[in-house]
Amino acid sequence: MTWGHFIFFAIVSVVLWIAGAVAAWKEKKGMVYATTIGGLVVFFAFIVGMWISLERPPLRTMGETRLWYSFFLPLAGVIIYSRWHYKWILSFSTLMAVVFIAINLFKPEIHSKTLMPALQSPWFAPHVIVYMFAYALLGASFVMAVVLLGARSKAPGKTSNLQPPTSNPSDSLDNLVYVGLAFMTIGMLFGALWAKEAWGHYWAWDPKETWAAITWFAYLVYIHYRLAYPQRLRPALWMLIIAFILLQMCWWGINYLPSAQGASVHTYNS
Repeated sequence: MTWGHFIFFAIVSVVLWIAGAVAAWKEKKGMVYATTIGGLVVFFAFIVGMWISLERPPLRTMGETRLWYSFFLPLAGVIIYSRWHYKWILSFSTLMAVVFIAINLFKPEIHSKTLMPALQSPWFAPHVIVYMFAYALLGASFVMAVVLLGARSKAPGKTSNLQPPTSNPSDSLDNLVYVGLAFMTIGMLFGALWAKEAWGHYWAWDPKETWAAITWFAYLVYIHYRLAYPQRLRPALWMLIIAFILLQMCWWGINYLPSAQGASVHTYNS
């Protein structure tokens, strides 16, 4: 398996995900699951093929992490759809997956077999994979926050067709953040174990670690605010949007920080 095969797997997966998104709007649940899961299987087959070909987890470069994010977005979408039946979630997850797939097609990264010694730890793969899944869930919560802000600005008496009429969207949003933060916490613990094995300490306030802590605390602030002031939804939604911006800084923004250049092993251009 080579990176040149990616376009073929990507096209098949995207077509199936689009079919699933359309089926969600048409209330054809059987087709939703069949096509969305089918697309996930095809896309994951490419990831496994790359894993075997590279003889390492495809997690080293930014392009490789985008590969996982493209996979986890529809996975998170179908999980959210099965739990809360939001018709729009698969459309969003498919659109975002297409964006990241397109970036990988137009700006492919160098995919070599070389892996620095620190990345050869058994904790490396679970740390990054769990984090990518958390990012996908928290990305969905960001979109829900934007949708809820838009819905609250509508005239009284009107309801959004983006949510089931019998659901409590803020409760669904909170649950999504709880799960996303739980996976982020697990990812941080895996990262600490990896750091201990590779460098002899659990935490060193590397630029990546610093922004990871900032992001984690931002989502924790949101959760505590919601528990303390459940009726004050609008400020909480803005907190969630800010937290997602911080998450972007943690994921790829640190690559452009002067403090991380040549000093951080977490930057994808290292």
